[in-house]
Parts: sequence; structure tokens; C-alpha cells
Amino acid sequence: MKALIEERRAGLVENIHEGIICGVNHQLETVYTVGNVEQYVYYRSAAKPIQAIPAFMIDIKEKYQLTDEEATLFTASQRGETYHINALESLLKKLKVQEKNLYCAPSLALNSEPRNEMIRNRQEKRKLYHNCAGKHLGFLAVCRELDYPIEGYWKIDHPLQQKIVSILADLAEISTEKIKVGVDGCGVPVFALPLKNMATPYLKLACPDLIEDMEVRNAVIQMTKLMNENPDIVASERFVCSVLLRDSNIVAKGGAQGVYCFGLKKERMAFALKVLSGSEDVWPNILASILEQIAYENKATIAALKELRTSAIKNDAGTKVGEIKTVFSLSNVH
Repeated sequence: MKALIEERRAGLVENIHEGIICGVNHQLETVYTVGNVEQYVYYRSAAKPIQAIPAFMIDIKEKYQLTDEEATLFTASQRGETYHINALESLLKKLKVQEKNLYCAPSLALNSEPRNEMIRNRQEKRKLYHNCAGKHLGFLAVCRELDYPIEGYWKIDHPLQQKIVSILADLAEISTEKIKVGVDGCGVPVFALPLKNMATPYLKLACPDLIEDMEVRNAVIQMTKLMNENPDIVASERFVCSVLLRDSNIVAKGGAQGVYCFGLKKERMAFALKVLSGSEDVWPNILASILEQIAYENKATIAALKELRTSAIKNDAGTKVGEIKTVFSLSNVH
């Protein structure tokens, strides 16, 4: 394990965030490492774009005349902002699926402001408000279109989940037998792969010419275009995913417990990382450092990440009392 971030107060190390990082190139070679990149890591919500591919393969967007925002929800970890809720309500009506059939738990908005508003208005929790509701709506629509049973769509032996595992295995250049399966927070299968294999699908999302299956390739092209054009739908303002996706050169998605993956189109490179403390707070610091260390050209993207979380630790009065220091160096394998 390697330290990625140190948080120092008055010169004393207060917190250390350890982790692992892997970078791959277009030849599917591991070119940058920090720590053991053979370690298995759960994708968590970083898998959402991969899980959404079946919906784009059968062109649900066109068939049901979905807006760009509505279709982007299939890839999203929506946070309950007004534009999320409006798109979810519309998507539910257009797809003509039943909210009761969503397997995710009834929830309130994730973001504090809309959540507090829901509480003030005495709104009840709804499955539609769950962070993963867009993904589940996509699952239900795919099941109907492919004549799969709705019942049990969240189980690993369901044909939809088997289709997703097959797509993931092809993208990750790994056999399905080597993919470990758990249960995610929303109840559907969650997949664990060696970190180096987690980066490879994001390379192909950024560079779809590397995808041999033309159906999957065309679906990825459509899906990633929507993610870049509707970044706030994927997360929300001032969140890492949305900041990175505003850069049209980047395809990115984070997951719970400190997992992050992104691909760079022009550089034909991708990275996967895991913060072993599970912290998401240090993502901006780590991601900015990775981009700086590979001499990424778009300085505005790096600056936007640094604005999300500066290197200064401040007390309640706004006085600087410490610093957040990046302490890792990418090891160039070649």
C-alpha cells in the first residue's frame, strides 16, 4: 500500500490516505502504477456506464423519444437536484415502467439542499429518488425490450446481468470466471476486478475504436457523447464527475468507497484508482496530481479540480491551519 495524500495540521501529519493507481495505454499495457495493481477492487458506481451499454445497444433513447438528459440518467449517480427529479419523472412516464418494480430502496435526495427541501415539504421517500434510479429504469426498459423477466432482474443469474458481465469481460480483457461478484448498495450485482483491468474499459469508453463488437462500439459512442454533453446529470454541479466530463476529452465516473476511473481520448490512456480509506473527499487532489504528472494539456480542468478542494485546511473561521499534500509519484513502467 502506498500513501497518496497526507493531511497535515501545524506541520504534523493528522491523516494519511493510502491507495492504488493504475494507468493503461492504447496497447493495453500498464504504463503507470502506484501500489499493487493486481489487487481486486469493486467498481461500485464506476460501473454504471458499462451497465448502461445494453440500453444504448437497443436504442431505447430513439424508441421512446427520450431527451438527452433522460437518456444520460442511465449512466448517472443522480443527486436529487430539480433537474434530476424532473428528468426522472419524465423518464418514468415515457418508459411506461412501474416505480414499484424498481429494486432500489426508497430514498430522499443525496444532495443536502434538495434533501432538506423534501424534508421541509414532508415528502415521502421514493424509489425514484434513489441515487441509482436512472440505472434501474434502464434495466427495466431493457428487460421489456429483450423479453427478459422483470422479476429478479437484480440477480446475477438473470439474463440481463449475465449480458452485462459478458460486456464487462470483453471490455476489461478478462474472463468472466475471474470477475468476482458482490451486491451493491442498490441491490444489483457489483463487480470486482484487478485494478489494471478496471482501467481498460475506460480506455475503450474513451477510444471506442478499440472495441471490436460494433453494436457495443456504437452504443458507447452515443452514450459517452451524452455524458460529456450533460455532465451535471451524471452527478451535479461542483462534483468531480461533472467537472471532468465538462472536458470533452475525458470520460469519467466515480464509485462509492473511493473508486474512480477515467479515460483520456486524445492521449489514448485511462486510469483507475482506489482510495483504501474509502474517502471521496481526496479525489480532486489525487486526480489533479495524476493529470499534472502526465503533463495533461487542459490546465482549466486541473484548475477546476483544485477549486473543488484546495490544498489548504481551514478552521471554522476560514483561517488556514494546515495543508493537504499529495505524496505519490506515478511509477512509469516503461
